[in-house]
Amino acid sequence: MAIYEKKQARPAPVNTKSATYWIRENLFSSLPNSILTILSFTLILYILPPLLNWLIFDATWSGTKDEITGDGARWIFIYEKFNQFIYGFYPEEQYWRPNLIIGIFILFVILFKKIRNAKFRISLIVLFPIISFILLHGGLGLEIIPTQKWGGLMLTVVVASVGIFVSFPIGIMFALGRQSNMPIIRTISVIYIEFIRGVPLITLLFMSSVILPLFFPEGMNFDKLLRALIGITLFQAAYIAEVIRGGLQAIPKGQYEAADSIGLSYWQAMSLIILPQALKISIPNIVGAFISLFKDTTLVLIIGLFDLLAMVTLTATDANWLGFETEGYVFVTFIYWIICFSMSKYAKTVENRFNTNHRE
Repeated sequence: MAIYEKKQARPAPVNTKSATYWIRENLFSSLPNSILTILSFTLILYILPPLLNWLIFDATWSGTKDEITGDGARWIFIYEKFNQFIYGFYPEEQYWRPNLIIGIFILFVILFKKIRNAKFRISLIVLFPIISFILLHGGLGLEIIPTQKWGGLMLTVVVASVGIFVSFPIGIMFALGRQSNMPIIRTISVIYIEFIRGVPLITLLFMSSVILPLFFPEGMNFDKLLRALIGITLFQAAYIAEVIRGGLQAIPKGQYEAADSIGLSYWQAMSLIILPQALKISIPNIVGAFISLFKDTTLVLIIGLFDLLAMVTLTATDANWLGFETEGYVFVTFIYWIICFSMSKYAKTVENRFNTNHRE
């Protein structure tokens, strides 16, 4: 007959979701970790109060330039020049046009998520840039606004958006070309990618602005913004090609063999099996390249285009607002950070959505 020993009840496990547990495990789990935590908090307490005083508590938020008395940020400069930071030299009475594009974009994003028909989604992707160009530039009854008047955040978004969306399919084609078994196509792709990656973007912008018009007939006026878009697109396509080539090389050879075994053609195998997996793997690097491109749009200043960053220098040269560059640069820094951080977080969401590894 078995004799069962009576055991004492164990205490309930510690709540692993409490704030105390998280602090102990993440901030004070060991002596070195505790020292680094204390030093970090000391540095934050040393830097944060004066920074907040300058940014918020001692800042001048309203009034006129002559009413500035504190030592904090003079945000009235941003308030007075806000339209130039956002729209550049775009006519004030036409601001409704870029604002309408934002509304159309939000509507198209909602429709894109709600309606899952592939043809409908492709139609939205094709229609949006056409509608945006007509609204910004004019035509079909709208006043023509030359690209010389485009500037500020609007110009930055236009250059970055065109560079991202046009360079992506070009980059895919060059990535496939570099993987091709055809010597001519592979050689052309390798030369293009290595040449573009071997020169800085500022050089390509200069060439597209000065040298490219020499190849066109005499008297042909080639738009300066279009030249910049060509240079940026060609530059970004080379980097996207290398990123996607890395994703293609990460696909197991068995995937290619499986596509061949069921009789798929090259393009069917690439579009249905290989590329979807390669793009999923490459999402973090692709987004990193896009974020770099968004920040590199500041280089268009060298060919006479005034993007968001260039507007800081331009507005600060106003005789009535001399010496206000610091506030302008801080404002622009926040805008760039918000946009780049949003791109990064959205990319993480997309990456998690398409994650099929089912790993914790």
